[in-house]
Amino acid sequence: MIISGERRIGYDEMQARIRRAASGFRTLGPADGTPIAMMLRNDFALLEVVAASSALGSPVVPINWHLKAEEVRYILADSGARILVCHADLLPQIRPGLPDDIRLLIVETPPEIASAFEIAPELAQAPAGSINWDRWRDSHPESQEPPRRSAAMIYTSGTTGMPKGVRRMPMQPEQAAASERVGAIAYGISPRQDQVVLINGPMYHSAPHSYGMLAFRSGCTIVLQPRFDAEELLALIERHRVTHIHMVPTMFVRLLRLPEAARRRYDLSSLRFVVHGAAPCAVEVKRAMIEWWGPVINEYFGSTETGIPVWHSAEEALKKPGTVGRAIEGGIVRIFRADGTPCAVNEVGEIYMRQTAVPDFDYHGKTEARTEAGRDGLVSVGDVGYLDEDGYLFLCDRKRDMVISGGVNIYPAEIEKVLITMSGVRDCAVFGIPDPEYGERLCAYVEPEPGTALSSSAVQAFLREHLANFKVPKDIEFIDALPREATGKIFKRKLRDPYWAGPLHPGSET
Repeated sequence: MIISGERRIGYDEMQARIRRAASGFRTLGPADGTPIAMMLRNDFALLEVVAASSALGSPVVPINWHLKAEEVRYILADSGARILVCHADLLPQIRPGLPDDIRLLIVETPPEIASAFEIAPELAQAPAGSINWDRWRDSHPESQEPPRRSAAMIYTSGTTGMPKGVRRMPMQPEQAAASERVGAIAYGISPRQDQVVLINGPMYHSAPHSYGMLAFRSGCTIVLQPRFDAEELLALIERHRVTHIHMVPTMFVRLLRLPEAARRRYDLSSLRFVVHGAAPCAVEVKRAMIEWWGPVINEYFGSTETGIPVWHSAEEALKKPGTVGRAIEGGIVRIFRADGTPCAVNEVGEIYMRQTAVPDFDYHGKTEARTEAGRDGLVSVGDVGYLDEDGYLFLCDRKRDMVISGGVNIYPAEIEKVLITMSGVRDCAVFGIPDPEYGERLCAYVEPEPGTALSSSAVQAFLREHLANFKVPKDIEFIDALPREATGKIFKRKLRDPYWAGPLHPGSET
């Protein structure tokens, strides 16, 4: 059973829809392996499109529904997709960028999604003259061809340039079983188990996508939360007896800020396996969640390119505060110096890793970029960290985000993990800006909770309680909404670049 708001659909009906959609896609003529794009919020239609594309051997290309016309046009052109399935309310923001030859299928935005995003009723309907997904799908017979399997082609954030499509090689038979075992370790999901999986992260992102599709292939009961809301999440856990959830640390922070009465109001005893990743989690936040929800909190570390090579449990988190885990089955992790030599234990360097249970990849149409990212068969996405004497991995920061101030290496991620725990801080970004004396100095941009008044001095005083003085930013800026990348992560480059533009840098002394 798959649940969204008050809607329900069983797996038999879902599989029939998928077979009809696959048959319909064939009539539109995509050659074997031609990608099929979708710009959909978490909905029944998303699962239908992904599974039907995979059955044809065509990778689905999930597009971030925050993107605008030019950004979507780039992904469509770069991927080679000629079919786009899109929610009705998202069409106005991308229509000017759509190529003339794109085949557009419109999914009417369902009521629970329209309500969560405050979408006007007229925008939730398929425009006159468009092709309605439900009617189009159901006009085709069910495909009788044996289904194939193709991995999604996820586009990376593009913080150092235009986004790149990560395209997997075909999965080998021995990898299929290994991939299932890794999914059971990292996500806690196995086929034919009594599992109720709640999905609230957008499935255009690689981790929620792989998590959601593993739950779907495993036949789990799936509960789709249209948009994350902390107290509503607790209510859904109680109502549906949820056992498994994928989360990100920001969700933990917002849950912990609920009034004590709200936190105690709901029965969470059904939870068996909660996993988080995608961003660093403050030690205090992790400990508080384990104290509240029990030893069900697990964490993975990986990327779109590498899969999940690293994972750890709640018990390990308490034993090794701050770790992101150690290599699991199929996982390889190595740390290298700038000259390419291996780092010693506890020595900070660039992290290279890979999960061998998932097929290797290429950047679609950008083979040279894949070569640049690799070393000894492993991949780096620019993270810096170290391995301790027990093989546990600790992150310091992104390689490009590290700040060198007066010859001292400072890792903004460490500061951000503390700052996000301050009352009234909704989100934050810390980075380096020019300084005539020290070369660089720290700057923090803070997005306050709505209706909260914060001051620079209060932020700095809070940080000094937890960090050395040299890690406290001298410049504090407040902003209503931090700019976001395609994946939803904070787009630091848009904040940082203006400070480094021109011979006289804004924010520095002249």
